[in-house]
Parts: sequence; C-alpha cells; structure tokens
Amino acid sequence: MNNPVIFELSVCDARYVGAIRKLLSQLSSSPVCFDEATLCDIVSSSSSRLFLLEYGGEVYGMLTLAHYLAPTGRKMWIEDVVVDSAMRGRNFGRMLVEHAMREAAAMGGTLMLTSKPSRVAANALYRSAGFEPKETNVYKKQY
Repeated sequence: MNNPVIFELSVCDARYVGAIRKLLSQLSSSPVCFDEATLCDIVSSSSSRLFLLEYGGEVYGMLTLAHYLAPTGRKMWIEDVVVDSAMRGRNFGRMLVEHAMREAAAMGGTLMLTSKPSRVAANALYRSAGFEPKETNVYKKQY
C-alpha cells in the first residue's frame, strides 16, 4: 500500500485546481472561487505555503501555512486544513498539522490557528498536537 506524501506546491500547476476546489467545498459551506490565477497567487506569495497530501496518486488533503514578521516576533497561522471526507479517520489531518508544525519550528515564532467549536474532531486533533486555546476575540471584516 502507498504511503501518504505531503509536499509543498511551489509552482503554479493547473492540474491541482480541481482537487483543491473539491477540498474547499468540504471545508466551507460558503462558495469559494478558486481558479488557476488564485493558485498562482498563493504559490508565488512569500508569506504563504500550500501543502498538499497525496495518497495513491490523488490529492486528499491540504493545509496552508501563512507567516509574517511583526514587532512582537514571527507569527504563523495554519489555515484551510481539510481532508477529503472519504479519507477521514486515517490520520491524514494529523500528518498535515504535524508537518506544518515542523516547518513552523524551523522558522521559529508563534504558531496559531482557529477552528469552529462545531468541528469537534479538528479541535481534538489540535489539542492533542499541543495547541492550547487562547482567550481572545476574533473579529472579521470582509472586503
């Protein structure tokens, strides 16, 4: 049996757009317009890294690691973690998060993420990986 492979998508490759769209549809109930131009913007950005999990030649998971430098130090955020619903329960989410944690440790700084309380399995994963809830308010303004 093949082992899952996690890799950083560092070149704009249109072959991955469909797989990412499928994953995004499972991540959010709000429609997300994701196209080749968006993929190119992400992979060419110096502040984000897109990791894909491939298994048996198919993409079944993804995660974005965003990072920036602030006066209080380097901040990193794990964003858009999703594993295809047909492949959940195989520790693919844990593999992605642990991969991001190793990448973040190499950069140094503070690694953060947010997760809706209704995502029970995801929240359990983050706690078991050593993340601690932070008492704060998250505000959002869409432009």
